[in-house]
Amino acid sequence: MSEMKQDKKRITLRDVAEEAGVSLKTASNVINNSGRMTESTREKVQGVIDRLGYRVNVAARNLNRGNTGFITLAVPSLTAPYLAELANRVIDAARLHDYSVYVTTYAEGSASGARALLEGFNTTVSDGMILSISEVEDLSPEDLDVDYPLVCVGARDTHGKADHVTPDDVQEARQATEYLFDRGAIRIAVVGARTAPEDLDGLHDAVEGNAQLRMRGVLEACDARGVAFDSRLLGNTGHDWTIGSGARVTQWLIDSGVPFDGIVAFNDQLALGALFTLAANGISVPDQVQVIGFDNIEEAAYFQPPLTTMDSCLDWTAPTAVSRIIDRINGRHLEPELITTQSRVIARATTRA
Repeated sequence: MSEMKQDKKRITLRDVAEEAGVSLKTASNVINNSGRMTESTREKVQGVIDRLGYRVNVAARNLNRGNTGFITLAVPSLTAPYLAELANRVIDAARLHDYSVYVTTYAEGSASGARALLEGFNTTVSDGMILSISEVEDLSPEDLDVDYPLVCVGARDTHGKADHVTPDDVQEARQATEYLFDRGAIRIAVVGARTAPEDLDGLHDAVEGNAQLRMRGVLEACDARGVAFDSRLLGNTGHDWTIGSGARVTQWLIDSGVPFDGIVAFNDQLALGALFTLAANGISVPDQVQVIGFDNIEEAAYFQPPLTTMDSCLDWTAPTAVSRIIDRINGRHLEPELITTQSRVIARATTRA
């Protein structure tokens, strides 16, 4: 087959078979790495594939399989660095399975929020959904009891109705707090809490919500060290986990006059805000106050001083969620599961060596 002819049309699998002198079935088996044939035949067909530049028609293959070839990723926002990175990694992981990703956002806690998204999901354009559940969503078991493949990420409970892929937030926060204790901190402040001081006792039984679970981890670390957590060092931010919120709450902690020598900030943006305020007040980090964050966003490594943080585990979360949704689409796994992993400290200059 002449090169001129090849340039004028898209190369098909039939073209490959004819050029290699094999059946269409044999060419298909080489593409899918299946079937029985001699190694020399497989190498011959692969050589033709490479020479002609044949590319698999993913859309046609998915159509033959009865799938759309798309999955949906729903997140509350793409503004937060963690969620933007989650989207990028899900797209990369899906590509390895020959899937494309629709990324959509929903209005947190509103009538058009996650509940409406679950109810209105269109299975003719997407084979399943990966849902990042916002802290403010209060989804019932009925909301998550859907008739299409669904995998949830984040700290909100899925009530056993959908696969739940999430790092262990309690373990992360306990490890972060113990890390500060091990480096000499004795009075820990929290930046990013969503709990009133009078409700702290109830957090020992918290089972969902990033803020609640991370606060529970802090309390468990304090209990394990025999250190009473001072509720006056509870820096509440509500649902505002931005750099500005971290800066303002840290200033409030300083102005309170209650001494502290360690800050556990519940995400890196809050931690960066805390570092800004500490510097503005002439407080040395890590000599006077040590700071640790969560999520290991890109900025954390380049801030001055570079931020010690807990690994986001996104290199585990995204491919695990994608692998599970693909399995669901293909009919594998009958019962929903909680799939979790443990994080690690990424040590930088805001904590002592």
